[in-house]
Amino acid sequence: MAQENQDENQEQKEEELDLELNEYLTKDDEVILQTHNKINSDYSGKIIKLENGRTELTLETTEDMLADEMGLIHGGFVFGAADYAAMAAVNEKNVVLVASDSQFLSPVKLGDHVNFVATVRHKEGRKRNVNVIGSVLDIKVFEGVFKTVITERHVLKLKLFSDEEENK
Repeated sequence: MAQENQDENQEQKEEELDLELNEYLTKDDEVILQTHNKINSDYSGKIIKLENGRTELTLETTEDMLADEMGLIHGGFVFGAADYAAMAAVNEKNVVLVASDSQFLSPVKLGDHVNFVATVRHKEGRKRNVNVIGSVLDIKVFEGVFKTVITERHVLKLKLFSDEEENK
């Protein structure tokens, strides 16, 4: 039992060290995307540039994203692309969104290319705050702060209660 606890503590220390020392994996000075690898880029945008703590992404709007017959794009697609940009800027395997403060500043229409820039602005332990700005040409259409947390395990594998609490 004591050995198990020691092993778990050692694993946790190594993971924390990995977070601090190896925040982003690189291959020949190129940052490699570590998160959200299964996302559909047709709906969430395509990463144009990936750097340590910063991402540029573009969303090409399509008919599948229409909200009405006038050509308005549903804001959920704009928000989804901004969220994807924020996750890529943090670029940790188990990063999750916990809160956001967003503003839709101008409508987006069919055929627009929305360019997003996401930048990590604040780090505290496993928490990251990411500023995201979306623009069409020179017009800012979206601005938000995405609050994220890096978890030790995948969010669907986290154990929320101890075995004792589950059995009560």
